[in-house]
Amino acid sequence: MTDAKPSWMEKVEDLAQEVTSREGCILYDVEFVGVGKGRTLRLYIDRDTPEGVGIDDCSNVSRALNSLLDEADAVPGESYTLEVSTPGIERPLRKAWHFEKAVGKKIWVKTNRAFESFGVEDKKWKSAKQIEDVLTAFDGENLSFHVKGVDLKVPLSAVERSKMVFEITKGQKK
Repeated sequence: MTDAKPSWMEKVEDLAQEVTSREGCILYDVEFVGVGKGRTLRLYIDRDTPEGVGIDDCSNVSRALNSLLDEADAVPGESYTLEVSTPGIERPLRKAWHFEKAVGKKIWVKTNRAFESFGVEDKKWKSAKQIEDVLTAFDGENLSFHVKGVDLKVPLSAVERSKMVFEITKGQKK
């Protein structure tokens, strides 16, 4: 799941890490999308508190990071838009620590090959490439699920896309 990043992106992430830490936030993820004048640098921040990130956190991080990026001339090219937000309820899971925090929660995972290639022999799951269930464990290399009596292990290296799954359960407080 890890892609090689250009050195300028590593510099951007270092600066973003510095700013988010100073503001009491966690750098969740960084992405750079688009071309030409439509380029966007997206920064996702979080907090390990029940209230999470607020609009003031996003504004403070955006303001501070924008100044640092301009001073360091960290982003190649002429123009881009900086966006700072939370990763959201159905946040993507891309890094190992994202999966560590997701243990015990429902997630959706799409793999690049059928589960049979991971040693799954149950006929309902052999040709599957997706699962949506509670992540029971993550050992740094494999995601573990226990679905209707079947244990499934999915290597992190085979994960193409994944995200948290938001569920409203009966009797849940609002």
